Amino acid sequence: MSEKETDNTAANSSRRNFLKAGAVAAASFLIVPRHVLGGPGFLAPSDRLVIAGIGVGGKGESDLASFHKSGKAEIAYLCDVDDRRAANSIKNFPKAKYYKDYREMLDKEAKHIDAVSVSTPDHNHAVQAMAAMQLGKHVYVQKPLTHDIYEARALTDAAKKYKVVTQMGNQGASGDGVRQLREWYDADVIGDVHTIYAWTDRPVWPQGISWPTGNGQVPKGLDWDLWLGTAPYKEYVEKLVPFNWRGWWDYGTGALGDMGCHLIEAPFSVLGLQYATDVQASVGSVYVDEFKRGYFPESCPPSSHVVLNFPKTPKTKGPVKLHWMDGGIQPERPEELGPNEVFGDGGNGVLFVGTKGKMMASTYAENPRLLPTSRTTEVKVPQKLARVPGSASGHYAQWVEGAIAGYGKKELSAPFEISGPLTEALLMANLAIRGYDIRKPKASGEGYDYPGRYVKLLWDNQNMRITNFDEVNQFVKREYRKGWKLGA
Repeated sequence: MSEKETDNTAANSSRRNFLKAGAVAAASFLIVPRHVLGGPGFLAPSDRLVIAGIGVGGKGESDLASFHKSGKAEIAYLCDVDDRRAANSIKNFPKAKYYKDYREMLDKEAKHIDAVSVSTPDHNHAVQAMAAMQLGKHVYVQKPLTHDIYEARALTDAAKKYKVVTQMGNQGASGDGVRQLREWYDADVIGDVHTIYAWTDRPVWPQGISWPTGNGQVPKGLDWDLWLGTAPYKEYVEKLVPFNWRGWWDYGTGALGDMGCHLIEAPFSVLGLQYATDVQASVGSVYVDEFKRGYFPESCPPSSHVVLNFPKTPKTKGPVKLHWMDGGIQPERPEELGPNEVFGDGGNGVLFVGTKGKMMASTYAENPRLLPTSRTTEVKVPQKLARVPGSASGHYAQWVEGAIAGYGKKELSAPFEISGPLTEALLMANLAIRGYDIRKPKASGEGYDYPGRYVKLLWDNQNMRITNFDEVNQFVKREYRKGWKLGA
């Protein structure tokens, strides 16, 4: 072999080694999460968001499937306290690593994760989301954002502090319906809105009942202590998991928490509502026997009617009164609605009352209509608001793409700066509902007084407290079980 051939061989060998090393490096580079490469939101060459799911059964399962469907998300880590509920997600994402305790997952895998999806019972949303945000992870949190007002404010502030991309799971915020409502209102079709009605046929789970007697057997695969999380310790009872926890104040937020975000989001978006000034409620009760009404302070009531007052916004000429009704209670049908026409979608809906007319919609602000409904096709206004690709179904891909782009780079439909105040309004309504059943023994020693009934609760927004009935302020910021806290 000549000297020239030897040099060429050495060069080729060096080149092959260089290319091989480069290929290995490139391959390694592709699987490094974008936050390692340049902070939260850095666009990695793979253009894929590495997601960890906390709560991966039920709604969590469908959330993860929707993120994956975007084509830009890798579901790399799964966490659930209940192996039974996690089974389908484990099957759907066999390469994902599985944990039971989200704290262990975040401690061990933080450097490999870009974003976290939280779909657990309401009482654990805040601690799980905050833990992820403090690590610089983008977060998607199911509705309602939190269990308590204090938690909602804390997450809203944390999103700005840690500069992470956030989204709450009220997919109607990305739908075409709410944008149509906004365009009608902005075009002055119904004039200035001063009153809103929102209603639902929920609850469809037990409420207004006493805590079950007797303890059940904790199912195999369920870590009951981890499921309780921040809530006070109680022995396991049958049929609480996976769904009926919604009707108990320790874990859920009742019909308001379940459906309020889907129904009141449109008024917030259309009118630019923020924080309410006061709230009052009336609550349905159940009869224990012929002469005695039920009193079950641990359980949400079977029905309620709440009135929230909001101050004037840049989009209204004066204050706005919002009526919330649940348990099948509905407002009076508008005169402009035909006798056989469906009000909202039947069981649920939202009605805007303006100085020039009215408009209504179904759950998720779907099927928006002007009243009388014939006006819906007669009135033409230009489309000025961009639609989210895929409408409500595009809510998930919108967050994925926003997280890939980075904080502040893309507009989202339900970031915490919007969904935080919305959640606070719902939870403030729950203050009035819970205050309705606070009782004190009468001076005579016989029976009870209910000082929270038939009063208007006045809200100090800056200090997050009711100023004229202190007893309900315990629910603004609850005390967590020992060993649990919000944030590091």
